[in-house]
Amino acid sequence: MPVESPIVAVEVPLVGDHRRKHWAKVVYDVDPTKSSGWAFVGDFINDGGIQDVPAGSVLLAYGETGSRTNPHPEVKVYTVNPDATISVEFEASGRAWARTIRDTVERLLEADRPVHLEWQPELATFSDRALAEELSRRGWTTEPPKEPR
Repeated sequence: MPVESPIVAVEVPLVGDHRRKHWAKVVYDVDPTKSSGWAFVGDFINDGGIQDVPAGSVLLAYGETGSRTNPHPEVKVYTVNPDATISVEFEASGRAWARTIRDTVERLLEADRPVHLEWQPELATFSDRALAEELSRRGWTTEPPKEPR
């Protein structure tokens, strides 16, 4: 049975000027017949904050700088790491950004990047109490989290 990638909370960067067009997308596939942003098949997510995405995902962040009448597109391609960090894989700018990054995104999606974890994703389904009891049974000492003031 294949193990699904765990969901991790990552900070999705806002590329470009927040007053201009900007978006982010988790990319699952590339349509090689297109050379625009529509070539990237996936789910849009909010940028400029924390989002839950599968580890190993390819993340595309788009933004514009410049004026409304003369926008300058910028794009960054990231991979999402199991430790809830992201790695910059490629950057492009200018009106031909989509075709410039298309082959790179396609290669990243084809790469079989294993997601190595020190823990199993199923652990997230257990309550804090159950995990603490198991750790105690194994000889570990645990403290409950401090109450917020």
